[in-house]
Amino acid sequence: MTTDADATGATGAAEVTIATDPTGDTGATGRPVRGPEEPVRGPEGSVRCPEGSVRLPEEPVRFPGDVEQRLASVRQIADAVLFEGYVLYPYRASAAKNQLRWQFGVLVPPGWAAVSGEPAHQRTELLMEPRPGARLAVELRFLRARRRTVQGATGDGGYTDVPELDLGDRVLVPWDEGVEEHVRLLVPVEDLARDGGVAHAFRLPACEDEEPVDEAGVRVGRLLRARESAEAVIRLRTQEVPGPYGALRLTAVVENTSGWTATGADRRDAALPHSLVSAHLLLALDRGTFLSVTDPPRWAAPAVAGCRNEHTWPVLAGEPGHDQVVLSSPIILEDHPRIAPESPGALYDATEIDEILALRTAALTDREKREARGTDDRAGAVIELADSMPPEVLERLHGAIRALDAVSPPPGPSHPPDSPGRPGSSGPPDPFSGSPLSDHPFTGAPDDGVPTYGVPGAPEQPWWDPGADRDVDPARDRVLIDGRHIGAGSRVVLGAGGRRTDAQDAFLHGRTALVEAVLHDVDGSVHLAVTVEGDPGADIWRAQGRFRYFQPDEVTPLEES
Repeated sequence: MTTDADATGATGAAEVTIATDPTGDTGATGRPVRGPEEPVRGPEGSVRCPEGSVRLPEEPVRFPGDVEQRLASVRQIADAVLFEGYVLYPYRASAAKNQLRWQFGVLVPPGWAAVSGEPAHQRTELLMEPRPGARLAVELRFLRARRRTVQGATGDGGYTDVPELDLGDRVLVPWDEGVEEHVRLLVPVEDLARDGGVAHAFRLPACEDEEPVDEAGVRVGRLLRARESAEAVIRLRTQEVPGPYGALRLTAVVENTSGWTATGADRRDAALPHSLVSAHLLLALDRGTFLSVTDPPRWAAPAVAGCRNEHTWPVLAGEPGHDQVVLSSPIILEDHPRIAPESPGALYDATEIDEILALRTAALTDREKREARGTDDRAGAVIELADSMPPEVLERLHGAIRALDAVSPPPGPSHPPDSPGRPGSSGPPDPFSGSPLSDHPFTGAPDDGVPTYGVPGAPEQPWWDPGADRDVDPARDRVLIDGRHIGAGSRVVLGAGGRRTDAQDAFLHGRTALVEAVLHDVDGSVHLAVTVEGDPGADIWRAQGRFRYFQPDEVTPLEES
């Protein structure tokens, strides 16, 4: 619903939009629906709202066109925050990973916060430089838990709760769905400097709906969905930042004020329907700019250091170089975050790798896929995406190059033209040539054999190009270990060193390995690139140039080479 009347306790001249829909359908701008005396009927069921609901206006409040355009470009990132961890692979309600959901940005009722330690509020603070007459657009976005109960038809026209409905294309099970909600404010910046700033409270009423389930034209059950009431307040205020720059410190607090309280038997599941889940803010100025909290200008650094952000973190959003929009997210991001262009769609498991998720999802059994489709429409969409992904799209997920450095110029006359393995030589190609191992300068080895590092003689040369450095050859270099010269082709026994020990060291302790190369880093350390003998993937690692690395004191020579 879109309403001014649902915003209570408002001060100042802000326009308010609360955009939601009792059927669970929500758009970017919201749309008006009817009041309680005209019950809203869905296409297949009904929605019942309490008598306390209010009549809604005919038209929603909209942001100015340029502000809406900026926000629209950021909402894809905001959606990734909104649905972070919504449903995890293997996308089934019965999966252990999906038994404890919604870990980010959950603002619980104060009654649950008092006994659980979870926050009931989030606080955003940052600096902005508004121009005269500027307005601040605020969009609070969150999910509202909607509890779904599955009932089977009893044959006498009645229904009874069942653990699942096994249909031909899906298996319906009880599940907490997430309904998108957003609350919009458009506030003159000058109003935020008043005593106490501006506060806008809102209430989301409890609603119920039902959806009949038919198969082959026969009624086999129904789904009951219920949402509990939730109340919250958004508080906004500004303070002048001392100094000549005219900056303001903006404070935006979102607080759950629901009156629900926990009983001794209640668990987190009981509090979630009264919570604001994955809550985050989009902030935009129609005239003016924000300052980065991560990388502020030097003059603003002391004031930024005094900003207090609780349970959220603000970053500049949109294209780099533009600073009119801020995303305040419960997940720490960098300024101007982006969605990877290779991603084919939302997989709701943003900490994972799209390629792995797509392959594993496509490999689920038919029964598992049917349960995923019945778990949630979004989970079902992931199944369809994985099953229909073209090979060229899957190939694109295998890796991406975000940036390329300039190619090193050809070696000069100081490099012998017939040196084997060097560019332009007649000898066999050096597999390690042209693969920079460092960005630091190398100027050769003096008579004592210790490499020296410094500024290169020619400014156009890279600091160190191992492919063009005749004093370094990973394929031919040797290192002395226990009186034996070890290099490519040597066999060694792996062990744990005294300086660094991790799980990989422990797993490989005592295994034999083949040395593939001897590498020198810019600090003067020597590393052995090895492949483990008996590893069925060794040929693949070798072809890709991917090895395991050990220092000389972490191996024991197995034989003379």
